[in-house]
Amino acid sequence: MPRLPQPTRRGILAAGGALGLTAALAACGDDKKDSGGKSGGGSGKDGGPWSFKDDRGKTAKKDSTPKNIVAFTGVAAALYDYGIEVKGVFGPTKTKDGKADVQAGDMDVSKLTILGNAWDQFSVEKYVGLQPDVLISTMFDDKGTLWYVPEQSADKILKLAPSVGISVYDRQMTKPLERLHALAESLGADVKADKVVKAKKRFEAAAERLRKAAKSRPEIRVLVGSASADVFYVSGSNLSADLEYFKALGVNLVEPSAQALKASGGWFENLSWENVDKYKADVIMMDNRTSALQPEGLEKQKPTWGKLPAVKAGQVIPRVTEPIFSYDKCAPILEDLAEAIEKAKKVA
Repeated sequence: MPRLPQPTRRGILAAGGALGLTAALAACGDDKKDSGGKSGGGSGKDGGPWSFKDDRGKTAKKDSTPKNIVAFTGVAAALYDYGIEVKGVFGPTKTKDGKADVQAGDMDVSKLTILGNAWDQFSVEKYVGLQPDVLISTMFDDKGTLWYVPEQSADKILKLAPSVGISVYDRQMTKPLERLHALAESLGADVKADKVVKAKKRFEAAAERLRKAAKSRPEIRVLVGSASADVFYVSGSNLSADLEYFKALGVNLVEPSAQALKASGGWFENLSWENVDKYKADVIMMDNRTSALQPEGLEKQKPTWGKLPAVKAGQVIPRVTEPIFSYDKCAPILEDLAEAIEKAKKVA
């Protein structure tokens, strides 16, 4: 998902990935593509070699299961839910007041080495000091660009250790969930543990609940947005893993035209605050990332926001724009949207 725009950094905010990053990715191991894309070897129990074929078709290999893991914050948070802890992270990890960013999940951020907390920040020196066994990130395009690995230092970074890319681009949420689950298992996670099994069952139940809610309330229109000081962004339902899945489950999403989405590569339409009422919606989902303006402060800054029917009705919920792809963290996303649709008044 190209990122929904951020006021403090150039380009687009991550409503997906196509940020025009052009990092030359170093292949680790076998670059041959096969149809399986499966992981193999090295559960950490037998001390044998480890390998994992990622979504670039590249196979990362080590003589033993990686221990010194460095990952994009959201990936690290997903692995943490499976019992795999990383040594270092890059990407939004701490807020300005030192608290954990929403993308850090349940991790204790005080125990992590943070290589960079914002876009284009990545300390190569700290990375080398961690003696990394593997670097893991998501991908928001079909070019193999690793999310939050800076373009200008990508070559240097990716030569220091094998890397794994998990695609969250133009596919439904269930696919990256499966891939992170498989990656965690390859790194030694007990995916048959009661906590993990229950989380997956909860996710499946949440998906069925959302399907039923969407079917019973087809008249409820859901708009997905993000806010900056100057622009209101309306997301399209293609490319983003969460929105593609919502649509597949039958949610009636507001959809900008292809022409309107063209400027962002298909991710979102830019609206001025004067035109924020262009689309009629009964429920609004708003970008929950710290880089975006949050609903609680919008009404004072943008009077047109407060005039929207969904806002007046109190039918605004957070959108987890960059989900933590574990079943534990994705189940509540579906539950919250299902509840919003179930309870929504028709106001648009």
